[in-house]
Amino acid sequence: MRIGINGLLIGLCFAAGPLKAQRVFSGVYPHLAMYNKEGECGTGAVVPWAGKLWVITYGPHLPKGSSDKLYEISPSLTQTVRTESIGGTPANRMIHKESNQLFIGPYAIDGKGDVRVIPYTAMAGRHTGNARHLTDPAGKIYYGTMEEGFYEVDVKTLQPVMISEDGNTRKNSDLLPGAHGKGLYSGQGVMVYSNNGEQGPKALTDFDIESGSLSEWDGKNWKVVRRNQFVEVTGPGGINGNRNPATDPIWATGWDYKSVLLGVRDQGSWHFYRLPKASHSYDGAHGWNTEWPRIRDIGTTQKPDYLMTMHGMFWRFPGNFSSANTAGIRPRSAYLKVIGDYARWNEQLVFGCDDSAQKEFLNKRKAKGSIEGPGQSNSNLWFTSFDLPDQLGPATAEGAIWVKEEVKANTPSDPFLFAGWAHRSAWIQNNGTVPVQFTFETDKGNGSWVKTQTVTVSQGAAIPVLFPATMPGEWIRVRTNVATNATLQFYYAANDTRSTTPAAMFNGLSKVTGDAATQGLLYALGDDHRTLGLSTTAGYYELDEKMTLAKKEDAVTDQFIKSKFAIPEQAVIVEEASMLIVDDKGRRWRLPKGNEAFTGLQLRVCREVATERDLFNCQGTFYELPAENADGYAKIRPVSSHSFRIADYASYRGLLILTGIDAQVKGNDHLIYSNDGKAAVWAGVIDDLWKMGKPTGHGGPWKDTEVKNGTPSDPYLIGFYDDRSLKLSHAAKQPVVFTIEVDPVGTGEWMKYKTVTVKPGETFNHHFPAGIQARWIRFSSNGDCRATALLEYK
Repeated sequence: MRIGINGLLIGLCFAAGPLKAQRVFSGVYPHLAMYNKEGECGTGAVVPWAGKLWVITYGPHLPKGSSDKLYEISPSLTQTVRTESIGGTPANRMIHKESNQLFIGPYAIDGKGDVRVIPYTAMAGRHTGNARHLTDPAGKIYYGTMEEGFYEVDVKTLQPVMISEDGNTRKNSDLLPGAHGKGLYSGQGVMVYSNNGEQGPKALTDFDIESGSLSEWDGKNWKVVRRNQFVEVTGPGGINGNRNPATDPIWATGWDYKSVLLGVRDQGSWHFYRLPKASHSYDGAHGWNTEWPRIRDIGTTQKPDYLMTMHGMFWRFPGNFSSANTAGIRPRSAYLKVIGDYARWNEQLVFGCDDSAQKEFLNKRKAKGSIEGPGQSNSNLWFTSFDLPDQLGPATAEGAIWVKEEVKANTPSDPFLFAGWAHRSAWIQNNGTVPVQFTFETDKGNGSWVKTQTVTVSQGAAIPVLFPATMPGEWIRVRTNVATNATLQFYYAANDTRSTTPAAMFNGLSKVTGDAATQGLLYALGDDHRTLGLSTTAGYYELDEKMTLAKKEDAVTDQFIKSKFAIPEQAVIVEEASMLIVDDKGRRWRLPKGNEAFTGLQLRVCREVATERDLFNCQGTFYELPAENADGYAKIRPVSSHSFRIADYASYRGLLILTGIDAQVKGNDHLIYSNDGKAAVWAGVIDDLWKMGKPTGHGGPWKDTEVKNGTPSDPYLIGFYDDRSLKLSHAAKQPVVFTIEVDPVGTGEWMKYKTVTVKPGETFNHHFPAGIQARWIRFSSNGDCRATALLEYK
């Protein structure tokens, strides 16, 4: 049997006989977990080669090597740690067809699986990318580092020649603007390099400053193409290099604080497009929150199939994408895992993840209390079907073209992706001093733009624009008839077809209305124990790589977990109609309530279970919560709602572990019981949470609240919910005019949705159309009164 790997055929890679019986939970094999002794253990590259799967891990900033390893995995899922391992922070990989070698990290692996090493003493730096050589592609390849070190390496001798000194040792100024290099590729006579960050204290706190760059080198001189955060640089040839380097396109993905960016270089010129973001957890001007987004061919030689990962969304990417043919990009589904690389292997998809970082870096917040990270960094591979990228979270996403920007008259905006969603809308704010006509144009992917509609927005006003479901177009852009200052934000919603009933895989989790038979606090142990500690009222237990839960006599560790991982009190404030959060910047936010039985229970609210973002569990809803440096609660996203008394949750060996188990339930392979029957945990992956039930909730910012004239309520979450309705009333003796405003993305740009007059004794009832989408909603009145604004999400 032969397998196509990005257009290159390799030989037989299946072992004879059946796979060894290994425990697997939602596609994760615990015995394949990878550990290091650094502050982070991410998966840098995953490549099938020489009949095996080759994987490298990386630590956070280790240009001279580390405890990370090169792993060789057989078709029977036997993991071999290669003795040649020298670690570092590598994420580069390239198959060099002329020499029949895989270059991955600082290693060169031949067709027999023999490994050679390029020592860091000869080629220092955090290796981030490889590219085919511009003038001697058969004999040399390029290496690029995260600090703008560039080398050409002889593929036979592995002798590197420095082109530019790595920034960790360079004494002169930076070579290029930005920091934190990511992608490297070559073609059309240039080598293209991306970085996605910025240095300095503001980059550690402010997500919306100038950051990153995309640059190209012609063999002599560097040219900065665009000053934004960029990550992946590749082409149709993927990790093999483009088959026709002189003419094949080069693709680059990136972002700014407004939206995802996509660039294509063909015929010597760059063209740029914008796409919406499913998640803002990848934002941050420092660039640390992204790992390595990719575009990879996961198809076969006969039928290529390109999968793109970017800002928490799986995308279908057309292999023939160019400036002349831009049709075919489609959202597939949203995901929560942090993915560093992926490949097709053994007729499955294999994702290499960044699961559990010991340091947690800048991701601190008071809702987590004084909780520490895991004792030792670790990550794992995630094996899935080819259909999984279509089966996770709804593909709802949003993004902006302009945010409070000066707009020139009759100048078309950047193209913004338009095709692929059931409900599409835009919010326009005219901050200018005169009425402005905004004209929308669409393109079917061939560069032929057609006017579709024009709307007029008065000075200082905002309006929503709902696009018909039947409106054609791959891309959309807008122009104005006069110069103005404007905000234009697109919001695209998918139909959420999930039910409110949790999948059977969650059978055995204790109901919030019942008794939690087995609870406990979780901590992944350090010092190479590689076990998960569980502290319960029945004693102390440990979960090992075989997923055996056994009682241990270890009072010291038990007490350490009880003290360091205690659930903080009042992480959120429970009020009569909503959950109030005051974040670390003093900003106030309100979330819907769930089952009232949650009130008063001491349950874990916030914890990092995927690197550099948090999982937030509040009143029966799980949320994805970006780090504060990615704007935190302002960009929170509900994942699923439930009625389970989940006491604690943590990451372990690539798995999501939950406590709060009904000991009476049997027959669920996701449940693991101790031998004495007094302790239990649930094991799966974080993306299983999409199957727990679609987000629901009820409440509002006011309930018989004394409100002041013109003073807006706290923001209340409305985004990502399905069936939404509002009841608005007051106790005044005269009519009250209420203004309803929305913040589409969470940028603090409030736009008026409706103004309604409510008579005494009456209630204004409103069901939000599916096309009206925003992340936050708030209310204000034209007079002092006692008012109620309650929303229900079904």
